[in-house]
This record gives sequence, C-alpha cells and structure tokens, in this order.
Amino acid sequence: MKLTKIIQALALAGLSTQVMAQDNLPPADASDTDAKVVERIRVTGSSIKRTALEGALPITTFSRADIDAAGITSAEQLLLQLNIAGNSSDNLASNGGIVSEEQRGNNGVSGANLRGQGADATLVLLNGRRVATHGLKGRAVDLNSIPFAALDRVEVLRDGASAVYGTDAIGGVINFITKRDYTGAEASAFVDHTQAGGGNIYRTNLLVGTGDFNKDGWNAFATLSLKKNEVLKGSDRDFSNTFQPERGLSPDTRGTPFATVFNRGATQPNLIGTGLIDPLDGQSVIAVNILDLPGAAGCESGGDMMGPYDHRLWSSESSRYACAWDYPAAARIQQPQESIDFVGRASFKLAEQHTATIEFVASKVDVSKAFEPYQISPSGTFGPSTWYPSTGASYDTIYNALASYFGADQLNYGESIAYRWRCMACGGREIDTTTKSYRLLASFEGVVADWDYNVGVSRASSESESQLGGGYYYTDALQQVLGSGDLNPFLLPGQSQSAAGLAALQSASAAGVTLYGGESIMTQIDATVSGEIGLELPGGAIMMAVGTDLRREEFKFNGDERAEMRPVFLAPFDNANVLDKVSRDIKALFAEFYLPVTDQLEVTLAGRYDKYDGFGSTTNPKVAFSYKPMDQLMFRGAFSTGFKVPSFNQLFNGVTESQYTGLDLADPATCPGGVADETVAGCGRIQPVELFGGKPDLDPEESEQKSFGFIVVPTDYLNFSLDWWEIERTNTIRSAPRNVLIDNYDLFTGNWIRNAAGEVVAIDRRFINSGGTLTQGIELDVNVIGELAGGAWKINLNGSYIDTFKSKGIDSLPYSDNLVGEYVRYYNLPIKWKHTLNFSYVRGDWSHSLTQLYRDGYKDELPVSVRNGSYIPSGWNPNVSSYLTYNYSVTYKGMEDLSVTFGIKNLFDRDPPFTAHQNDFAAGAAWEPRIADPRGRAFTLLLEYKFM
Repeated sequence: MKLTKIIQALALAGLSTQVMAQDNLPPADASDTDAKVVERIRVTGSSIKRTALEGALPITTFSRADIDAAGITSAEQLLLQLNIAGNSSDNLASNGGIVSEEQRGNNGVSGANLRGQGADATLVLLNGRRVATHGLKGRAVDLNSIPFAALDRVEVLRDGASAVYGTDAIGGVINFITKRDYTGAEASAFVDHTQAGGGNIYRTNLLVGTGDFNKDGWNAFATLSLKKNEVLKGSDRDFSNTFQPERGLSPDTRGTPFATVFNRGATQPNLIGTGLIDPLDGQSVIAVNILDLPGAAGCESGGDMMGPYDHRLWSSESSRYACAWDYPAAARIQQPQESIDFVGRASFKLAEQHTATIEFVASKVDVSKAFEPYQISPSGTFGPSTWYPSTGASYDTIYNALASYFGADQLNYGESIAYRWRCMACGGREIDTTTKSYRLLASFEGVVADWDYNVGVSRASSESESQLGGGYYYTDALQQVLGSGDLNPFLLPGQSQSAAGLAALQSASAAGVTLYGGESIMTQIDATVSGEIGLELPGGAIMMAVGTDLRREEFKFNGDERAEMRPVFLAPFDNANVLDKVSRDIKALFAEFYLPVTDQLEVTLAGRYDKYDGFGSTTNPKVAFSYKPMDQLMFRGAFSTGFKVPSFNQLFNGVTESQYTGLDLADPATCPGGVADETVAGCGRIQPVELFGGKPDLDPEESEQKSFGFIVVPTDYLNFSLDWWEIERTNTIRSAPRNVLIDNYDLFTGNWIRNAAGEVVAIDRRFINSGGTLTQGIELDVNVIGELAGGAWKINLNGSYIDTFKSKGIDSLPYSDNLVGEYVRYYNLPIKWKHTLNFSYVRGDWSHSLTQLYRDGYKDELPVSVRNGSYIPSGWNPNVSSYLTYNYSVTYKGMEDLSVTFGIKNLFDRDPPFTAHQNDFAAGAAWEPRIADPRGRAFTLLLEYKFM
C-alpha cells in the first residue's frame, strides 16, 4: 500500500516520522515481509495486539533520535515543543511564582497538558501502564519523575481514550516507552549551556545490559541517569523587567530596599504625623520615598531593580513620590533541579511464546522554588512596636529630606517612622521540595492458541516533602529584630546591616522547617487478551480484545508536622487540608473490536465500564473508522465519551476561610448583580468570609470527543494530513466562581450563608460540578522527502490551529465569547496557531536538522488604568507579538563506537515577546512563560560512547 510505503521510506532514510507515525512502522528489516508473519505489536490507544502494518491511529511519535537532535533533555521540554500541548502553568517557570489557588502546593511539578484540557485531564503512561500521581496534590503525574534518558520513544495519542484507559484521558494520552532489552554498555554526557549565562543543564547516563534474549532466553539491563538544571533568575535577563510604564507595566509595590515612609492615618503618632500635604498642589501624600522627592537622586539610586512607583498606572496619586522594586523579576525563571533516576528490567523466556518481565523504575528529584524577599510593613503587620526608632543618622536623614520639601511644620520630630520595606537582608523565600517515586512491575505476556495475552501486577508511589529554605523567619523573633532597631531599612547601596542585626536575623531563621508532605500510591492488576474471533468480513478477520483493570488509589497529606507550632511569617502551611490515608478501589472491564468491513473500510469499536468506590460507575464507548477509497487517500474519524474523577483533594480538602476585603460586593438577594452602591437601597457593601475546600459529593466530569480528518499521499515524496477535533466537557469541577454564584443567585441560594438577621456572613465557594468548556481545532502535518548530493532530505510542517475555546458557568447557560487569541489568567492560554517546520538532511555519517518554532500572538491583558479608564500609557500596545525561534543540530557517527551531536538552540537569540500582564496573578516579568523559552541562545553537546 502506498501509505505504508511512504512511511517505510522515511524510516529507512533515517528521518523523523513524527506525526505520520500514526501509520505505525514495521521493523526496518521486515519491510518486504508478508504482513501475516510480521511481529504483532500493541500501540498506544488500542488493546488489540496486531501487526504493525495494520491500523491508522492518530499518534505522534518522537524517536530517541528526534529527541536528541532537538537537544531535549526532559519531558517538560518535550511538551513545550509539542504543538498540540496546551499553554498552561505546567512547567517549572510558569508555576514557580505566584499561582492560583488550584495550583498552590504544586511545588516542583511539571505536568502534561494536551489540547489545553489540563494536566489532570491528560493521561500519562510509562510503558503502557499508569504511574502514581505527584505526592503533594495527587492530581497529575509529575513529568520530572519520568526516566527520560532511558526512553526509546514517546507516543502521543491525539484523541480521547477513556474507552481504553479510563479516567483522565480526555485531552489525550502520552506514553513514555523505555528500551525493552539491551546488550552491551554505553555512556552518554550532555550539556546545554546558555550564551548569556545561567540556566545551564547537564546530564549523564550509563546503560549496561547482558543476555541475548533469543539465544540465552533472558536479558537484563539497567540504566542510571543524573541530571542538573542550574538556576536562572529573572534578573539575569534584560527582558525580564517590569519597569516599562510607558507600555503599561510597572510593579505594584512600595516595599523597596531603601524603605518608603508611610502615613498610616491621622491618629497614628508616627514621624509623618497627621498627614503630609504636597506644597505644589495641596494634595494629600501617603507614601514617600525620599529618593523620589523633587531634586533627589532618584529611585534608581536606592539599589538594583528599584524605580519610580507609577502612581498613574495604579491610580494612586497619593503615592506620587513613592518608589517601587521589580519583585516579579526577582523570581526564578528556571528552578534549580537535581535528579537521579534508575531503570532496571529483566526479561525471561518461560517457553517459546511466553515471557516474564520484572521492571523497576525509581527517581529522586530535588527542586527549589523562590519568591521575592519579604515586604515588611510593621505598622500593618507587627504594630507600632516595630516602627523605626527616632534616633540615629538614618532617622535624621529621613527627617531632613522630608522637612526640606514638605516643611518642618508638617512633621513631628522625635516620633518613630512607619515604613514599607523590602528586606533584602532576609534573602529570597525558598521552598525546597524532594520527590521520591518508584514503580515495581511484574508482567507476563505470550500467545495461547493464537491469542495474545498480557498480565501485569504493579505498585507505584510518589512521595513528596517541601521544606522551608532561606528567607523565612519565625514571626515572634522577626518582630523582636525589627523592634530592636538593629536592622536598618534605610540603607543605600554599599552600606551594610550591622553585625548585631544580621546575627539576630540568622537566629530567627526558620530554614529546614517542614512545610508539608504527601504520598500518592497506586496498586494495579491488569490483564488483556486479544486475537481473531474466527469470523471474517470482506476486509479480513475480526479481531477482539477484552480485559480487566483493578486498581487501588491511595493518598495522604501530612500537613503541618512541626513539633512546636511556632508561627513562621508568611509561610504557606496547609494544615487545614491534612488527610490521613484515604483510598478508593476501581474495578473496570473493557472490550475492543476491530472490524475490517471491506478492504477500504475499517471500524474499531471500544467500550469500558469503570466502577469507583464512593460515587458509582461510568460507561464510555468509542467508535473510530478509517476509509481508503484509493491508495493515495485515507479518511479517518472517531467519536468517544470520557470522564475524569475528582481528586482526593477535591473530595476531602478541609474548609479554609478567606475574608473578602473588596469594596464592590453587595447582597445579590436584594441587589441584582451584586454590585455595591451605597446610594441604592439594598445595595450596601458587604464583606463576608469566603469558604474554600473539598466536597465529598462531587460527581465525575464528563466529556465528548469528536474528530475527522484525512491523509493524502499524492506521490512517493509528498504526504499530508489534516484532522479536525472537538472536545466538550460538562459537569466540570472547580471552586465555585463568585460571579456564577452572583449571576445565578436563584440556583445557588444555599451558597450564601446568613445569620439570624438574614445578613450574608459567608459565601460557600467549595468545589462544585458546574458548567463546561468547548474546544475545537485543526491539526496539520505535511512531509516532503527527496534525495540531494547522495543524501536524503525531508521537510516536515506540523501545526495546531485552535478555532474555539469557550466556557460557561452552568450547564443551562450559553457558552461565553470565544477566548481564542485572548489573554487568560492561570490556566490555558489559547493562542490560535503553533507550528514546527523542520528540515533534515542525512548523508553518510552526517545528519543535520534545522527547526523553526512558531507561537502566535494574542490580545494582552489590559493594564489596570486602561481597564478603569483613568490613564492610557503612551506606548501601550494591546497585542502581544508572535514568537519565532530556530534550532540547529548536526550529528556525526563516523567514529567507531562514538556519536557526537552539536546543537544551537534559539539560533538568532530571540527574546520572548513583551506582555503587560499583571504580575500579582501570573509568573513572568514582562514575558509569558507559558509561551516562550527565556534561556536565550544555548549551545548543546551530546556524546554517546559504546564500550562493550
């Protein structure tokens, strides 16, 4: 068949097959062998084990050679370059800073997110079987625990697969496949070094195996990998800079390394007294940094990353003389990471067609995230006892500067100073997380009476613990240090804190305190049999697979385990969500039928029944087809349903309270719309407590997936495919949105908790099943191959177009406006188009690869002043530009036992595009980590040596 031959030609030429690998490759030495004797294999997305020449599943395959040529060192990096992957806070850059409530506690986690459905709606497999989810949240698999150096290939199923695998397979399935056997020994070393410095990556790997499976009847191999990612700070890159007020971006903080003086009200007996009045216009001034007063040295003289506070952008005229500090740029762009992983596998031939395998995979990952140093406001946090004392040279400096501009008659000499200060001496706040993961698997496979069977028993665990690093201090001890006057908030660059102050600060450190920990455990027994059922259709024999999947999922969250419950200032302890070990049992039956209706038409039917302890059962079908009216053309399509069960956190988290402090909320029972207006009866301002937490009566989310596409092979050197897809999710689980509770008050009256007088005292915003999302897109893949100067070349274009991304608060409502191309906080950023264009050339011992990566632009988030109409910056642009980079690599295999690959990432050193998103709600200082790579131009070198 022409479709199959074109794929074989690509493989035999040594070129990437990528998306076209949905027409699964046979072994290279079997290309002319009759299909009946070709070894049967099982591919991701199907339970039926059949020959590699059969089937047409929508699978993208990345070979080991593809991965090495691209200089990819981790599963996280692979996902960032995968066009069908969503653009969400799933990498260590985007979840390293301030994140939403749903993501808090995801310390050190990198998730897989296909088609923007979320990391908890994308199924991750290792060698076709599940692994444990991350120990802190239990919601998604941590990609950092995947033994990446030991991989043989990665298969990405671009389709829903709940009918085959059960829960979570809504966005698709990623199957990381390691080597099955190995004989010999080899070592590799890899370095990825940035030109601008910082963020370097190192990896080394040792692989040893012995035993010829076919001759000796057994094989055993083991691989050990070490990896280190060095830290990359925002301050290491010029583009990571939020002091760009003319473009609508400026940090919203007045906590600066050289402190800002604050007037906290007329009744407070501080230095400022009853309030300062600007002699220029008679307006009140609340926040003053003496460096920014007229004629002073300027905010920039106060230290690195200081600049003027943009009072126009933040609509705070009373802070016209305040300074700001670039706290978003103080975050870590790349978290430092060290990991070690091990894969051991032994296979034994029990009989001619029966094999037993034992596999052990383990990893240890250490990751450190860091926030900016404390912003300390003693007058608001610790009280007047910690205001700056009214003695010394620094005191006189502040007084004299203020008196010179405002006049001594406005000041009260001898009173203490209320201030807001960025405690640089405290250091950045670090949270260090260690995750230990393993999976032990014993499996048996073989053939009985022409039926293939596969039985496995496995146990997997992911145990994580987060500890406080530097930058965190016990609240009582910090209060004493501040009140002593030994720490001076008014120091200029080059001046140092006193030895007494630094010693007292060190003694107050809470470094090493355990923040929280947890463990996710999965025990599984699965069995599958597949074969021909003895019935024929015009296109061939009907094949069937049936199987069972028995799992126990367990989770525990330790919460706060301190022996002494001594408060640590601003440490994010989570004692409210402690879970003693909870568990649930899952029992599943599934079946799949392959129906070759004619030589041109194939139909696959699949169905799965899952029963969960706690909330019942669910049945999910799938029907897929492929139709080849001619050798040059094949149509394919599928329809399926899917589901995602609630996580243990969503079910059992404790109830936490958060005081609503806004001034805009009214009781929707008496004020439709819930917008406070003191001039309207019934619309008075309310400030209730908001309740968050789990709800044990949650139902699973549900989904429908549809797809239709075609593959065209007009010539032996050209082929292309186009696939349309749609995912609609209903009954989605989320914290109850406040706007939904307001706009649909009649449906959610029970969420508004009232006292005996009928006043709203609390809003129940715990998890609910409500509303849904609708996502549609098109995926394109084009391959052109040829010969040139004695070598083989290939051009591949792979792209993903998102047409629709809509949501609704409740099922009965219509969908919202389309969000494609619009800025979305926290979750998936739905850009319209992404593509990878690759040119590869192989001649003799040399192979070259040049790749273009493109990410479409989008509408930026509106600056606050633009949103409220008070001020439009002169250089503000509502559009974020597109992002285009190039990578190049060359591999030489002309030396005996040695392979060398050299590469350049981001060939033209392209900076990420500018974005003015509000940094209090997203990571990235003037750039978007969900889209761009901040490392800049980097040089890679991979050495692989076989010494046995």
